[in-house]
Amino acid sequence: MHSKVIETLRERHFVHSVTSDDIASRLHTPMAVYCGVDPTADSLHLGNMVALMGLLHFHIAGHKAIPLVGNATGMIGDPSGRSSERVALGPDTLARNVAGIESQLQRFFIRGTEYASRRVPGMDPGSLNKVCILHNADWYQNMNILSFLGHIGRHARVGTMMARDSVKSRLQSVQGISFTEFSYQLLQAYDFWYLYHHHGCRVQLGGSDQWGNITAGTDLIHRMPLEHSQSVAGANNAEKAGASREANDKAFGITIPLLTTASGEKFGKSAGNAIWLDERKTSAFDIYQFFVKTADADVERFLKLFTLLPLPHISQ
Repeated sequence: MHSKVIETLRERHFVHSVTSDDIASRLHTPMAVYCGVDPTADSLHLGNMVALMGLLHFHIAGHKAIPLVGNATGMIGDPSGRSSERVALGPDTLARNVAGIESQLQRFFIRGTEYASRRVPGMDPGSLNKVCILHNADWYQNMNILSFLGHIGRHARVGTMMARDSVKSRLQSVQGISFTEFSYQLLQAYDFWYLYHHHGCRVQLGGSDQWGNITAGTDLIHRMPLEHSQSVAGANNAEKAGASREANDKAFGITIPLLTTASGEKFGKSAGNAIWLDERKTSAFDIYQFFVKTADADVERFLKLFTLLPLPHISQ
């Protein structure tokens, strides 16, 4: 099951881009895979669920799923897919959002695993790796600006950072982009670097608008050796095994198409039409009605993305 997950994701239209096609041959043994969510709201929405379904496929195939709550990066704001600066979150709002999202992530993987046990022949829930929800503030809380710039920033190339689509589009806008949001890609890159070395994570999943942030991570992993972890973020708990990573032990990125209708309309907070997973924000009836009213052209794609129904059954 381990190695077939990429084939499954392709068949179900989860794959937009991959950093290397070698990933398929590397998944014959269990790997750790992560997908990050910034707490910019107190609830996940249907667009987030697409990426989480991708992570669920890795989980039920026997890999280690790491949902990452960006309680550090959430204070900065990702410029990807946005034409204006995000509003800074206060500490109380951030804490409330983190609590809401973490609770939803826990429920999603518990219920997702239960659902998979009924739909995936031969799957033994007891044999699966435990889902590990992490928070990126854990490795930033002891880091100061001098450590960040001196040990991480020196491995970043400004020309490459400015060439990323999320930055270029904002530079061409009237508002421009702040140094805060410009730096976001380096923070997400360090998340991947940290998870690679301290949690054995080899794969990052994200929406197609995350391509630049994901490749920033694979680039940092290539450029910055593990020794820096001793002087960055006070990483006392670094696993000794990390020091012996082979040079060809590559990191991979997979992007997932953003959730849109057949007409190309995007769903999400930025688009102003989010379907929330919190029943206090979007009722179960309203979510049901959304799918009932789905255009015929979207039905097959949504069934592949949001269910574990067998593909022959869906095609009927």
